[in-house]
Amino acid sequence: MTPDAHAPPHVVEDCRGALLVLSDGTVVRSTPPIAAAPEGVRADPSVEWKDAVYDAAHGLGLRIYKPAAAAGGGAAKKLPVVVYFHGGGFCIGSYAWPIFHAACSRLAAGLDAVVVSADYRLAPEHRLPAAIDDAAAVLLWLRDNITTQPWLAEHADAARTFVAGESAGGVLAHHMNARFFSGTASEQLRAVRLRGFVQMMPFFAGGEPTPSELACPDGAFLDRDMAGRYVRLSLPAGAAADHPFLNPFSLDAAPGLEGVDVGPTLVVVAGDDILRDRNLEYVRRMREMGKPVEAVEFKGQGHAFFTLRPWSEAVDEMVRAVKGFMDKVSAQAEL
Repeated sequence: MTPDAHAPPHVVEDCRGALLVLSDGTVVRSTPPIAAAPEGVRADPSVEWKDAVYDAAHGLGLRIYKPAAAAGGGAAKKLPVVVYFHGGGFCIGSYAWPIFHAACSRLAAGLDAVVVSADYRLAPEHRLPAAIDDAAAVLLWLRDNITTQPWLAEHADAARTFVAGESAGGVLAHHMNARFFSGTASEQLRAVRLRGFVQMMPFFAGGEPTPSELACPDGAFLDRDMAGRYVRLSLPAGAAADHPFLNPFSLDAAPGLEGVDVGPTLVVVAGDDILRDRNLEYVRRMREMGKPVEAVEFKGQGHAFFTLRPWSEAVDEMVRAVKGFMDKVSAQAEL
């Protein structure tokens, strides 16, 4: 029996209610309840923030967070900069969602850092590499505004810039590392010196399922069904899951990572995450290549625990680990 050509369009892809793809190709977006954390949304009241536009042509903005530590007493205190990219499988999310806003205020306060949280174009309207190119545009915007945007000019230490992100944002952090850290590439950013990268539960994918993917229960915050949906919608149409955009070790990657200089990297791994094995495999293989990559694993935590529970003890520990990593890398850079 052939489908009724006159039947009304129906939902064929549903990403947490924030994104619906209909059978006729229509994309419907909304801000669903998942934008609020289960425990309620609570931003750090000591942190100030303001919005800016970094790509007017694509309608893309960012939010700058200034922690209380920026006051410093007397002369303005220079703080490290953390450029942050939110998660959402490259398909949903925005810096303006309350869960991401609360998480970034947590980062700014806990790291004593100026945080720049940026949006990027979303799939399936804009499939990868659109988000990767937008992340690069954020760094170029930072380069061009570091001495003119008042909060950045007053409080940001451009020589201590870090790139971080959770889930899809962690993948963007990887790509920014590979694109901008080495030699002549880093010169594009001039005074903005990328010192390190923090990948929180990066959303890497591949062809064959891993043990943590096979063991992931249905209904987990990120389960195999949802992960597969994000992969289908975010990669170029018809691309396999081990495409280089999501698999750093893909045989199709050209050039490979062996000859690419990358900066110090901290990978945050959640012990009960579907992505645990891929995250640890990334660390293992990068270290085998001699890359300065390390991991910190949080047992009993699931995917996106940072965003979903920014005031939990696990996140307290995670923020301390990230701050320790940033302090160590900054000290090494001064030698």
